[in-house]
Amino acid sequence: MNGWLIYTEADSIRNKSYIDWFIDEAKKQSIELTLLLREDISIGIRRDKQIINTKGKEVYADFAVVRTMDPLLNKQLEQMGVTVFNNAVISETFNHKAHGYLAMQQLGIPVPESYFFHGKLIPSSLPLNFPFVAKAAKGKGGNQVTMIDNQQEWEAYRKSCTEDFLLQSPKNIQPGKDLRVFVINKKIIAAVLRSNANDFRANYSLGGTASLYTLNKTEIRTIQKIIDAYDFGLVGIDFMFTEDGKLIFNEIEDAVGSRTLSMLTDINILEAYISYIKEKIAVR
Repeated sequence: MNGWLIYTEADSIRNKSYIDWFIDEAKKQSIELTLLLREDISIGIRRDKQIINTKGKEVYADFAVVRTMDPLLNKQLEQMGVTVFNNAVISETFNHKAHGYLAMQQLGIPVPESYFFHGKLIPSSLPLNFPFVAKAAKGKGGNQVTMIDNQQEWEAYRKSCTEDFLLQSPKNIQPGKDLRVFVINKKIIAAVLRSNANDFRANYSLGGTASLYTLNKTEIRTIQKIIDAYDFGLVGIDFMFTEDGKLIFNEIEDAVGSRTLSMLTDINILEAYISYIKEKIAVR
């Protein structure tokens, strides 16, 4: 069985240790997993046949783990018979925050008050009073999330904005605190609470702290409703907390990392993920 692990070149450099770990775990389970850089891949149609080339050579694999936001790549791979983790539906839905919120609202999962805009569409009047949060729709890691406190900051933000974004109310949401739930297929692996006393964003990469979190029955039911609706591979389902301590959906990380989980536990999440991939390929 052979598969591809697909990253952009820049992300492959930042995540070298994770990539080495992934390939090593695959080898232990008799899987040949090869790193492919997205920049080296060409997808398209030639002579009425879908093809995928890398460095000018037509290639094929049993499966692909796509660790970059590229729903079109996921979709074509699937149409060519390659099993993709995560699949195109997950990639298209949850790598755009507005699509993710719409999907969760349809399931009855609480979401923050949010308004969606194309990057070149500037609202003539603001739907929210200051302060509010501006988020790039395809942003990850908290780096494209900004608190807008006044008109001057809003003017500066909208002049610099070139991609889809959303405006979100911070009312009734605890700042600097969120929850990441690691999921493989239909199984909750663990939950990690992330906190930051110095920033309204709780991301560990932005200086937050992390601790294991025990889910209560109500929280498990909420998460299970999401899990039951989608065919996940490995994802991180992120929630914020309301002022009264209830979960409110934030986003689903398609190419989720596991640094905090590895730091806090001895869970080998990639061993479990590879095992799931083997099972999935065996029954396709």
